[in-house]
Amino acid sequence: MTEEQWRAFVSQGTRTGKLATVRADGSPHVVPVWFVLDGDSFVFNTGKDTVKGRNLARDDRVSLCVDDDAPPFSYVTLSGRAELSEDPAELVRWATRIGGRYMGQDRAEEFGARNGVPGELLVRVKIEKVSSAGGVSD
Repeated sequence: MTEEQWRAFVSQGTRTGKLATVRADGSPHVVPVWFVLDGDSFVFNTGKDTVKGRNLARDDRVSLCVDDDAPPFSYVTLSGRAELSEDPAELVRWATRIGGRYMGQDRAEEFGARNGVPGELLVRVKIEKVSSAGGVSD
């Protein structure tokens, strides 16, 4: 995929990303996340005390895979290093934007208020590597 194509693909609708972090023992931890692109980064939020939150605080390496599970099947994997923030205003701002993408603009502020609270982390990952394939089964 071209850059324009992969950006459109990962931003389409409500596709979740499957986020991979590194556990303390070096093994992978993979969970679905809601996210948005912001320039050359992707942004999501998570609880500070979740497995992924603790993993990211210890080891900032991360990959996000977004896929289309219907034929002809496509995927994009974004990799980089996470920067964590607990800034209250930024948490609310991004949680609102992410909530709007996944739950609709009419519920964006509700999700911003729910997820932009103390104990949450704003995670920004500068994209360092992109792997993608469109129409895998064509």
